Amino acid sequence: MGWWRQSDRTRLAGYRFSVRSPAAIHPLMTHPPASSAAQPRPQAAPLLSVITPTYNEAENIVGLLERVELALAGITYEIIVVDDDSPDETWQLAEAYAEDHQRVRVLRRFHDKGLSPAVLAGMELAEGRTLGVIDADGQHDEAILAAMAQRVAGGDADICVGSRASDGGSYGDWSRSRRLVSWVATLIARLFLRVPLSDPMSGYFVISREAFEDAAPDVNPQGFKILLEFLGRRPHLRVAEMGYTFRSRTAGETKLNSSVIRSYLLAVFDLRFGHIVKPQLLLYTLVGLFGVGVNFAVIVIGEAVGLGSISTGSEAIDPLPVPVLVGLIAQLLVTFAANNWFTFWENRYQGSRLAVGFGLFFIISAYGLMIQFAIAKWLDIINLVEGPLSQGVAAALQQLVAILVAFQASYFLNVNLTWRRRERDEEQRVAG
Repeated sequence: MGWWRQSDRTRLAGYRFSVRSPAAIHPLMTHPPASSAAQPRPQAAPLLSVITPTYNEAENIVGLLERVELALAGITYEIIVVDDDSPDETWQLAEAYAEDHQRVRVLRRFHDKGLSPAVLAGMELAEGRTLGVIDADGQHDEAILAAMAQRVAGGDADICVGSRASDGGSYGDWSRSRRLVSWVATLIARLFLRVPLSDPMSGYFVISREAFEDAAPDVNPQGFKILLEFLGRRPHLRVAEMGYTFRSRTAGETKLNSSVIRSYLLAVFDLRFGHIVKPQLLLYTLVGLFGVGVNFAVIVIGEAVGLGSISTGSEAIDPLPVPVLVGLIAQLLVTFAANNWFTFWENRYQGSRLAVGFGLFFIISAYGLMIQFAIAKWLDIINLVEGPLSQGVAAALQQLVAILVAFQASYFLNVNLTWRRRERDEEQRVAG
């Protein structure tokens, strides 16, 4: 059962609705309107419902609402502002605007915050034949909204996407580094999801009600990009693009950071492989492979510059090549840092606690190596993979099995000990 088919009270608990007419109360609403001062809404469904998710956009929200209403003057519409309880008075300003503009509604959310849940909550309340999404920061060109809605309503497409990369579109004054990030993200989407878009990272689009209702039961409400969710869950949807120039943000702060990149990769992995393996495990695997690559590079460089060997006093490993030792240390440092600030972002260690986190990670890594050696030795003793295989192939398979088991064990321990302990410690600190 999809998220949108849950009971009304469960799904909408913790929301506050600013609706100005009793006749306009949506059948899914669990809270009555605070006021009934405004004129009743038209009974006919509007052509377009525009959902605007907001968080700390006090400097932008009123200007955006004014521009959207001006751009949609030729069609029937409604605007739903979905605010995640912004501390900067965004929702208060939106509510004040809605007092004098009957086509504007405000949904204030206290729980289950996030961009995708906000958009989905707004779509669930929307009454329009088409459902549009536009950011509140003013960077999307609202002038094409009506044309996008008419294209979908006319049956030309199930989704019309405002694109910065298609004909007539532009990224504006983006830096080369940001353009590179966008290009890589687009490439990943095309490779893994086969999304037929020039700008799959766009958060600006219009979708038909029929397409939304068909896809909604399967959509992940915590998905990173809701457009990717719709296209990834329903690849058969007909897609059109309309170019526009991306504006520079004039107020507020951008939400783009390293956690956004992580969230994007998790979303792509979930859409492509979520039915097989956890997306977080895939990130952990990628980080591990990157660490192996760093180890190998250090060894190659160390051998090239002529680093020698050292004696450890143990006949089992003497002489120990210095490049191997340095490479192993580099691998541990790199994989810990990448996992801490990427794979396990929510529970990352900071400041003086980094030493604690690395200590746990080091112990678990050493334990993983012990598991690997033990399993490889056990497989060699019982001759499980020998038989028709040559000795070299059998030895390679034994090592592969051992590595896979040890890797899974280390992942389990790191998830449930290293970064889980960070979460518990923080909870205890706050509670105490």
